[in-house]
Amino acid sequence: MGKISLQRVAGLKRRTGETEIRVHLNLDGTGNYQIRTGIGFLDHMLCLFTRHACFDLELNARGDLEVDDHHTVEDTAICLGRALKEALGNKEGINRYGHALLPMDEALVLVAVDLSGRGFLAYEVSLPSPRVGNFDTELVEEFLRALALNGEFTLHVRLLAGRNTHHIIEAIFKGLGRALKSAMAPDPRTPGVPSTKGSL
Repeated sequence: MGKISLQRVAGLKRRTGETEIRVHLNLDGTGNYQIRTGIGFLDHMLCLFTRHACFDLELNARGDLEVDDHHTVEDTAICLGRALKEALGNKEGINRYGHALLPMDEALVLVAVDLSGRGFLAYEVSLPSPRVGNFDTELVEEFLRALALNGEFTLHVRLLAGRNTHHIIEAIFKGLGRALKSAMAPDPRTPGVPSTKGSL
């Protein structure tokens, strides 16, 4: 059976002149979450992400929301990406790859990940509306890029169908959770790191 660390957990803090963020992540949880970023829509998406990934996540962020949401969204993704990388350890015994074809009413999104050790985002999504409530929807791409680069994994997100911006973004975050859940899961036929190079 593949070797999976008994405790795939990580905790970190990050403080800048713009934000202060604390994250505690357990990859082998049950989908429990306590999330507060001060941005209601982002909280909603991260709760969905965590539930569908079956992680346990505690995340608290304070940022300069009087300027705009950008710094808080990006720095939250930076911290979450770094926590994912730390919790994964040397990646022995995992699937490495994961994908999800996620429907949300009229929306259909493809999300695929490779825990390759190389951060990359391919984002082929055209969102119909620039805002959902008070949330600037261009920040979805910024969040995903910061997450993939700091988590050091390849992430492809492609919109296949959809007209409602909320539905599309929700499908992206649910799909991301499902894809990471699959990629990080144990592969009983993988005795070591799933790469001919011997490391990821």
